[in-house]
Amino acid sequence: MQWRIRVDTGGTFTDAWAIGPDGVERRAKILSDGTLRCRLVAREGEGWLTDSELVAPDGSLVGWSCGAAKATASRDGARWLKFDNGALDLEAGDIIELSCGDEAPVAVARLLTGTPAGQALPPVDFRVATTRGTNALLERKGAKLAFFTTAGFGDLLVIRDQRRVRLFSLDQPVPEVLPAFTAAIAGRHDASGHEVMPLDESALRHAAAEALQAGCTVAAVAFLHSWREPAHEHRAGKILSAAGFAEVILSSDIAPLIRLLPRAETAVAEAFLTPVMKHFVRRVSESLGGSEPWLMTSAGGLVPASRFRPKDSLLSGPAGGLVGASELAHAAGFPKVLTFDMGGTSTDVARIDGRFTWRQEQQIGPARVFAPALKIETVAAGGGSICRWRNGRLEVGPESAGADPGPACYGRGGPLTLTDVNLLLGLMDPAKAGIPLDLAASEVQLQQLLTELCDAGEATTSAGLLVGLRDIAVETMAEAIRGVSVREGCDPRDFVLLAFGGAGPQHACAVAEKLGVDRVLIPADAGLLSAWGLERARCQEQRVKQILQPFQATEDLTDSWRQLAADAASSIRGAEIRWLADLRLAGQDSFLTVEAEDPAGPASHLTRGFADEYQKLYGYPPPANRPLELVALRVVAEESAAPSSAEAFPAAAESGPVLLQDRFSTCVIPASWQIRRGTRGSLLLEKSAETSLHSAFDVQSSMFGVRLSSPISSALFRSRFEGIVSAMGESLRRTALSTNVKERLDYSCALLDGAGHLVASAPHVPVHLGALGVCVRKVLRVLDPGPGDVIITNHPGFGGSHLPDVTLIAPVFDGRGERVAFVANRAHHAEIGGKAPGSMPADA
Repeated sequence: MQWRIRVDTGGTFTDAWAIGPDGVERRAKILSDGTLRCRLVAREGEGWLTDSELVAPDGSLVGWSCGAAKATASRDGARWLKFDNGALDLEAGDIIELSCGDEAPVAVARLLTGTPAGQALPPVDFRVATTRGTNALLERKGAKLAFFTTAGFGDLLVIRDQRRVRLFSLDQPVPEVLPAFTAAIAGRHDASGHEVMPLDESALRHAAAEALQAGCTVAAVAFLHSWREPAHEHRAGKILSAAGFAEVILSSDIAPLIRLLPRAETAVAEAFLTPVMKHFVRRVSESLGGSEPWLMTSAGGLVPASRFRPKDSLLSGPAGGLVGASELAHAAGFPKVLTFDMGGTSTDVARIDGRFTWRQEQQIGPARVFAPALKIETVAAGGGSICRWRNGRLEVGPESAGADPGPACYGRGGPLTLTDVNLLLGLMDPAKAGIPLDLAASEVQLQQLLTELCDAGEATTSAGLLVGLRDIAVETMAEAIRGVSVREGCDPRDFVLLAFGGAGPQHACAVAEKLGVDRVLIPADAGLLSAWGLERARCQEQRVKQILQPFQATEDLTDSWRQLAADAASSIRGAEIRWLADLRLAGQDSFLTVEAEDPAGPASHLTRGFADEYQKLYGYPPPANRPLELVALRVVAEESAAPSSAEAFPAAAESGPVLLQDRFSTCVIPASWQIRRGTRGSLLLEKSAETSLHSAFDVQSSMFGVRLSSPISSALFRSRFEGIVSAMGESLRRTALSTNVKERLDYSCALLDGAGHLVASAPHVPVHLGALGVCVRKVLRVLDPGPGDVIITNHPGFGGSHLPDVTLIAPVFDGRGERVAFVANRAHHAEIGGKAPGSMPADA
């Protein structure tokens, strides 16, 4: 039996779960820069005693470097170390960082297997989820790239879709683009795929020579309408390869879908990242003795490294966590769960309600990428989220301290973060943290923030500030979960909250109370679930065929579907096939994906499935007189799932408050929650009593009983209100027929008080923002709207700007029938006299 090692490399930590040849499970965690940190406690003989909690075979750290010295012996995990330079200038209490020079997945595999630095790992089935591509894209650390497109579209990646980078700034920066060289080449097909101008091969060769001379090593090609007819791209690819480019990426090969801009951005991102990911895979493979690692895709499937596409890696780690969460939830008997994965840099949330679903487009840094990805929402709220006073407001995130310098308590000069807040509140035990923590450094940063608040006239206490900062972070995470539940037609109270990651269980009960959820499931290996999820992941291939034709409930899709399935399943033995169709109302931009049980079944099943999904999402049925359009057919081929054992939860329960912590994760259980321990080690937490917390208008802390100060209350209200108006905008975009709304995003949404004064507005079109309040107040002079009324106006005398701008206004009433607020949106609707540009969301 060989080693089975599963590694998830996140933004801050790298987590690993393994089974050795002896059948024993092992676990390890290191920083994602590949270093192991520990504190020297005392000298012992020729070596040093440390406070490391690493569990590893003797000799695991041999060859690891500490500055100029190397470890020559280690035992008791890493609790005793000997260096080749006995005169190292070290003292008891010093924090040291050890590195073997390998990529983090290999480094952690050495610790698990006891393999010294520089030696090949033993035979291993190695699976990896990595953020390497994501980080390279965000940090612009990819290859020097040349981009070739159709004449007249050379500035495509600069103009993009005209969205403002700094929405409210008069000084708009020139958008940063990934290519170092761009060439627009004559040659064109029309929208039907007919050639209207031949490709100018001479100009292409000349531009290629210029790009190579400028130092470009890779090329991306995206020609107009090449999704329909790729002949020009294929010819350009041959010319560029012959010219000397190491990699040439064609948009028609990796994203054969309509819309030039995202197809071009996908090709550019793929080309930009290909050398980076090839280098990463090569370095990992070299340490495996020639065996091929398997990598996790954003879609939740495994592919061998030789077939791995960088564009498919951008949500690799979160996808592993969702796969693990799904397996655990079904074993525990909970088919409906909201997942809450909180790590050091960000929080990932998702909804599991039946089989996995995917989104087909994602925005990562400067690129919008066509690639299937599990429906996971990410917010910049993690343990490393920086707490600060900025622009007259208290913030937790979105900036993160990352792994370096990390939170203040890491002792590297980092800022105050959510990790420091929890440490100072006593919600984690520094002795069990797995790495040395400096409580004094956290306190220094807290006092600095208190001073800034005092200087701004917002004095508060240390306890009040700490509780408030934690509540702000909790509200941000709860709002993200509302986005995958309430805004998609689901009540979070019908779900179990499944919390994992290093900090998920630490905040799970607080998040659950915000959402009205009364059950929380905590995995036994909460901090390593993303790594364990790789063990349960399966080989997967997806294929898509763009259709873009009117849909008839009588048409036969069998042949097209089966051709896609044959291609997808060719490399997977005994593959299970899922049959998916993307449908939308004719004229809309957004589509809904409907699944068919049988490709030979009647197409009318898809029509009914679309109606059900539409009703669930929008709260009303689709219009009966509007035809449907078939956007695309998809298939997902996946190997059969391995069986797993069920988990039971005996009736015996214990009560909080309890603080449970190991070196991988921290779990905080308040007094109002009961604990039931599962047969596989999971914890089922159940709300046992109501608390006084979280009336939206009387913000208090459920755990500490500290009344929050004005800047904290303001931050909590702001987060909730901004979530409401942002949801309004997304609902408006999804239902829109007008190109001005669905693509140019020419609309605004706002929440106003009962008198029509602005409370919160989403970051949409700036020109509308001041006008919505004026419009509501003007309308109130002549109308007195009641429950259920919706006012539509484009009258310039009532706060309208110009004729195509249509404003919708709806009053909000409390339980006593008193009008307390208004919601309003305004959109530029090009077809005067046409249908309304959108609708209010269910949770507005």
